[in-house]
Amino acid sequence: MLAVFFVGIASYTQLPIAGVPQIDVPTITVTTLLPGASAETIAAGVTAPLERALANLPEVISIISTSSLGTSSIDVQFELSRSVDAAAVDVQTAINTALGDLPKNLPHPPTFEKANPADALLMSIAVYSDTLPIAAVDDYAENYLTPELARVIGVGLVDYHGQQKPAVRVQADPGRLTGLGMSLEDLRTLIGEATVNGPKGTLNSARRSLTLDTNDQLEHAAEYADMIIQSHNGVVTRLRDVATVIDSVEDVKQGAWLGTRHCVIIDIHKQVGFNVNATVERIKALLPRLQRDLPASVHMTQLADRTQTIRSSVKDVQITLLITCVLVAIVVFLFLGDIRATIIPAVTIPLSLLGAMAAMYLLGYTLDNVSLMALTVSVGFIVDDAIVMLENILRHVESGEDPLTAAHRGSNEIGFTICSMTISLVAVFIPVLFMGGVVGRLFREFAGTATVAILTSGLVSLTLTPMMCVHFLRVIDTKSESRFHITAKRWFDRTLEHYGRGLRWAIAHQPIVLGVLCLTIAITVGLYIAIPKGFFPQQDNGLINGATEAPPDVSHATMVVRMRELVERIRHDEDIQNVYFFAEGEPTTNIGRILIDLKPFGERRSSVYEVIDRLNKRVKGMPEIAVQWQARQDLQIGAQVSKSQFQYTLRDPNFVELRQWVPVTLKALRSIPQIRDVEADIDPNAPQVTIKLDRDTMSRLGVTTQSVDDTLYDAYGQRQVANFYTQVNVYRTILEVAPQFQLDEKALAQLYVPSKTGSPVPLGAISHLELSAVPLQVNHEGQFPAVTLSFNLANGASLGDAVDAIKAKERSIGAPQGLTSVFTGSASAFQESLAGQPFLIAAALFAIFVVLGILYESFIHPLTILSTLPSAGIGGLLALMLLHYDFSLIALIGVILLIGIVKKNGIMMVDQALVLEAQSLSPENAIYEASLRRFRPIMMTTMVALLGALPLAFGTGAGSELRRPLGIVMVGGLLLSQVLTLFTTPIIYLYMDRIVARFGRRNSTLRNARISNPIETNEST
Repeated sequence: MLAVFFVGIASYTQLPIAGVPQIDVPTITVTTLLPGASAETIAAGVTAPLERALANLPEVISIISTSSLGTSSIDVQFELSRSVDAAAVDVQTAINTALGDLPKNLPHPPTFEKANPADALLMSIAVYSDTLPIAAVDDYAENYLTPELARVIGVGLVDYHGQQKPAVRVQADPGRLTGLGMSLEDLRTLIGEATVNGPKGTLNSARRSLTLDTNDQLEHAAEYADMIIQSHNGVVTRLRDVATVIDSVEDVKQGAWLGTRHCVIIDIHKQVGFNVNATVERIKALLPRLQRDLPASVHMTQLADRTQTIRSSVKDVQITLLITCVLVAIVVFLFLGDIRATIIPAVTIPLSLLGAMAAMYLLGYTLDNVSLMALTVSVGFIVDDAIVMLENILRHVESGEDPLTAAHRGSNEIGFTICSMTISLVAVFIPVLFMGGVVGRLFREFAGTATVAILTSGLVSLTLTPMMCVHFLRVIDTKSESRFHITAKRWFDRTLEHYGRGLRWAIAHQPIVLGVLCLTIAITVGLYIAIPKGFFPQQDNGLINGATEAPPDVSHATMVVRMRELVERIRHDEDIQNVYFFAEGEPTTNIGRILIDLKPFGERRSSVYEVIDRLNKRVKGMPEIAVQWQARQDLQIGAQVSKSQFQYTLRDPNFVELRQWVPVTLKALRSIPQIRDVEADIDPNAPQVTIKLDRDTMSRLGVTTQSVDDTLYDAYGQRQVANFYTQVNVYRTILEVAPQFQLDEKALAQLYVPSKTGSPVPLGAISHLELSAVPLQVNHEGQFPAVTLSFNLANGASLGDAVDAIKAKERSIGAPQGLTSVFTGSASAFQESLAGQPFLIAAALFAIFVVLGILYESFIHPLTILSTLPSAGIGGLLALMLLHYDFSLIALIGVILLIGIVKKNGIMMVDQALVLEAQSLSPENAIYEASLRRFRPIMMTTMVALLGALPLAFGTGAGSELRRPLGIVMVGGLLLSQVLTLFTTPIIYLYMDRIVARFGRRNSTLRNARISNPIETNEST
């Protein structure tokens, strides 16, 4: 046992810390950039070929894509059993296969990165300067800070928001170019030829070697501006004569801000299996050195530090665990009245918990809310075995036996009972251990941790507890008993006397008690059907996500102005620490993101949901921009990012029909009272200018369609026309027309396209313009056009109620057959878990029945023991409903725990009754005497479990909202089950005995040897 103690302590110090168990969802995100291309062009020319190739990969469970202006993003999710590294190899092969079908003018081939939608950021860092240009700040962030941060142990992917990579921008005047007889295509070719970085070779003689180099690269705007683009009759025309050349950034249509400061945000993700808290501490320790090495005008601010809430939550659970241990010790002392006897079961707690931690380390578990919750709950029932063993030995000591004899006799009598209790309790977790999907992965850690703690406690109770009884217990002379011991004994004797009278009444009125049990079963089933169903308790992590949406025709500059106005209204809230936002055109120009860090849990007065309510009031009525808030959660399911928390996806092969029915469905869902913040990820149609080409005129004038597309791309697509290389990075040269020629469709009249004759042709001479409306983005799910509607729950509504209401509304609107719908993300996982709940409970009951059947070599006694369970179910469900909680997955785990705990009462009664029947007592006398003898250990184990759950039920610290449903279910279930099972179990035992007798399955010799004494008062006790 000392080995278990020291190995457990060593394991505890090495366990990684996290918010929830590490769930690795193998997901690959494929990104392709084609600046300037419309959403429909991206969807048809880029996304579709890639989707066709990716769909042929093995073990793919979902492909979700978003095509927007200039960008294609595809999320490929694989089976949980799939290695993400092997999946990445397959994805690269699929990309290579699709390259032949992709546009030839892609600036770069498609890229991919491994992602895990279930894993949140470690933290973010905002980098800004009040004096340096943002391009210089980005240079420091990318070339200095990122490599240093990426080398920190435990850091995985590092990416950015508001990336402003330095670039040279050539802003041409199309009119001046035309005056020189040049087109944008001519200018693009000249710029590309003017700057290169190629090998030159060496000069070699007999004695030495010389390396050749040239000043072939242009690296700054001034160098580009001096470039000669035409020389005619001695007149030299330089680039600055036809264009404004500036040192700027690659993409002027994205940016990030910390409050009012323009910044670059570095997002830091963690590697799998590393301690979140330790990794963040290593990053924080590094930041002062990084700050010293930066220019004095460049500053860093830490954002979205998840470890603040993780540390607070883990600390709160540890305090809860300590309180639970103290309460358990107090209960044992109150019942036994002897401090020496109290020490014996108290030793079981640390040994069992440390044994569980050693197993957690070997199994790769983390120290998180779920595993700590399992350890906290385990305190309530790992001590049960020791209590039962101690109480039985103590009963012999109190009858006058010496401790050694009492330990031998008591352990022999109760050993089988403890084995039955331990093994049957472990059997409860067998279905949980084999649950599939993300939910199964989440609770597998809970079940594994609890199982090891239970097995360790059983081993300790069968070995260490009897040994400690020999050394710690002593025969107490009644004259030397303390006043407290005498008072406690009198109180217990009076309680036992009242119970004996009640039990005699119950045996005399068996049909009434049986009717009460049947009624309990019926009410339990009814409550389970009626109680609102939920998925996962909503957490308060102190982090808020906001999705902003402006009109579809908004420009980037106006979008930034609107978001700044919105931030200005909210950033002075008393509970807000930092507000930062970014507008990056992802997925579309009119969509932005606002992120809010609240003050640490102990420094703010409001919960995250109260803060959200305040923010909604402050931004209500803002013109031309709307925002949807949601509290960030530890558990993220699905790779799709939406404006609200839960997703409902519509799919239709007919894209036109899909777009027609989206507004109808959206309107219908907004009328449902159980949900709010209903939004769609497809924007209203944005204005589009379609250039209708006159192909006959084009043929006559020698203009090709390719030259038209290339010229438009040169003018308005932020086209990358050249690269220049430094020792630390590669930078781009961007070609476009000057901003004053990008204002509206009238600017197209200034544009000329090259022709085969050598003379530029006005675009207006070969085309006319048509105004139309097109979507800003095109979404696919499983290669079909799709639209995702997202929603939040209304106050007081459960996810189950919302899902039922949405299904009912879907049936009422009469959608066409081609339009299908499905819940995705958390809502989909909820449906799967809801469908599996009855089977999970049934599997737990069946596992207990099989284990008890093997132990007792009978199917009758297991049924008697299982009859204790309905009373636990009704108590837990009633407690949830009275306190206005839904039946979430955490509550379901509470019910499964109740199944394991409550059946211990039945095991102790049945085991003792069978022993007494073997001593020739009648079934009535045997079960009566057994109930009285086991009354004290039943009361002690139930009170221990009850008090072990109280800190969970009434905790208010960080992360308490995750643990509270489990505590409420256990407290409610144990309170009611304690009263009912003490009376219903003996009656079921007698009814089962009659069934056996009726079918001739009882041993006739035992039946003839029974005595028929009437039930008397419990003189023997």
